[in-house]
Amino acid sequence: MNIAVLGLGLMGRAIAERLVKAGMTVRGYNRSALSAPPTGVTMSESVAAAVEPSDIVWVMLADFAACESVLLAENPWDLFKNKLIINGATIGPEQSRALAESIKQLGGHYLESPVLGSTPQAETGTLQILVGGDPADVAVADPVLKALGKPTHFGGIGQGAAVKLAMNQLIGSLTAAFSMSLGLVEREGVDVDTFMNTLRDSALYAPTFDKKLDRMRTRDFAAANFPLKHLLKDIRLFTEVAGAQQIDARMLDGLARILADGVTAGHADEDYSALFGQIVPNITP
Repeated sequence: MNIAVLGLGLMGRAIAERLVKAGMTVRGYNRSALSAPPTGVTMSESVAAAVEPSDIVWVMLADFAACESVLLAENPWDLFKNKLIINGATIGPEQSRALAESIKQLGGHYLESPVLGSTPQAETGTLQILVGGDPADVAVADPVLKALGKPTHFGGIGQGAAVKLAMNQLIGSLTAAFSMSLGLVEREGVDVDTFMNTLRDSALYAPTFDKKLDRMRTRDFAAANFPLKHLLKDIRLFTEVAGAQQIDARMLDGLARILADGVTAGHADEDYSALFGQIVPNITP
C-alpha cells in the first residue's frame, strides 16, 4: 500500500514511521524544511509529488487553514481523483464537512480521523482513532487505521471531529482543575502523596492527573508530546463550535486567557502541563 503523509510535525513523523514499520510505502511532505526526514520515508518537494504515486493520503496538519493551504492551494483538479484523503487534523465539524465537499468535487474520497494519544501511542500503534465518514471509505482505510491503533467509527463527516474537540476540551479543563487543586495543596503544605492517595480512591479521580503529576511537581515541561499552543488552539475552536450549537462555554474564556498568557510568556512549545506553571506560579522567597 502506498501512503502519502502530509505534515511531518511531532505526530505526523511518528505516524509516518509507524506506517513504514507496518510494511507500507510512505512518501512524506512538509511545508517547512526538516532537520532530518522520518526513518524510511521518501521525502517529496511538493504535495503533488507525494500524492500522485499514492493510494491513500494521511493529513496531519495544525489547523483548518493549513489543511486548505496544503490540499487546495496547488492545482488539485486531477490530484485527488479516486484518492482517499484521511484527515487526522483537529478541526471543527463544519470545517471538516467543507473539506470533504471540496475533495468530493475533485473526484476524491474523504474521511476524518483525528486521534487520541501522543507520539508514544503513534509509535506503538495504540492511538484511539475517531473516525467520521462513509462506511465504504472506512473499509478501504481499515489497514491504515489498524496499523496506527484502534479506530471507532462515530458516524458521518463532522461527528469524529466533534468527538475530538469534546475530548480536547476535557484535556484543558481537567488539567486546569487539577492544577488549581494541586497548587492549593502544595501552598498549604499538605503531603501530596497523601492527597493523591485520597483522590485516587474517590469518584473525582482521572488518570490524566497521575500522567502529569511528576511534570507539575518538578515544573519540567520540556519535551512536549502535545504543546501548550495546540491546546490553546483547540480550546478556542471548541468555544467557537460550542457557541454555534448554543452551548454556554464561557467557563473556557478564562482558560483560554491563561493559555494565551503562557504562550506569550514563551511556553508555546512546552508540554501542555505548563498550564500548571501559569496557574500556580513560582513564589520567590
